Amino acid sequence: MPIKWILQWRPNAGTTLSTQILSEVSQCIETINGVKEGRWKNTVSFYRPILKDQAKAVEFPKDFMGISLQEQPDMYYMIIRQQRLIMEAESSMKDIMEKLQSYKTRIAISFEGFQYRLGDFRLRVGKVSPVNSENLRGIMMEMEYLPISSWETSPQIMNEFFDILKETLGGRSLPGHFVHVEPNFSEYGLSDQYTSQHTAVQYASFMAQMISTGQSSRSARN
Repeated sequence: MPIKWILQWRPNAGTTLSTQILSEVSQCIETINGVKEGRWKNTVSFYRPILKDQAKAVEFPKDFMGISLQEQPDMYYMIIRQQRLIMEAESSMKDIMEKLQSYKTRIAISFEGFQYRLGDFRLRVGKVSPVNSENLRGIMMEMEYLPISSWETSPQIMNEFFDILKETLGGRSLPGHFVHVEPNFSEYGLSDQYTSQHTAVQYASFMAQMISTGQSSRSARN
């Protein structure tokens, strides 16, 4: 499976997110001959246990999330970040959890936007917002290199292309920049060969970074 980086938009201090930034990023990709291929959407759901005895709440993980990826519509990825656990199951697992009344969705976040092809690279630019809401929580980009599936052999080509993207976006004087925070896949027992589980771990890390950055911004304002 092709290697993939998930990039997070980091606004400059004192600036806010807007869909205009999303439009500018898409236009930049088109100026370097990116060909639009259509729309895409992934979803991250945060779960909380359904408890009859609240005293047992400490026994259940607080950071349990489920991830649906468009690239694997028949699969569902469940992650507990604190314990570095990931499990791949059939997509019917979501319905099973609801019928068992073991866990309830606390909030679901959608990642959606347009997909572009640039030679051997595929880019997905998207907004991050609660499902069924237009409240913009973040901006992200998937950067995929189709010829390589080994994580260890990919850094040079990925960094070189990321530098090209940053240089192109820098010409627009946008109020922020994309950052790549690389998770430690070995902590989850994942190997060098890239899989959809690696993608799910990156989405979980993205959410943790976004929440952490948002909390830091609020603390600074206060």
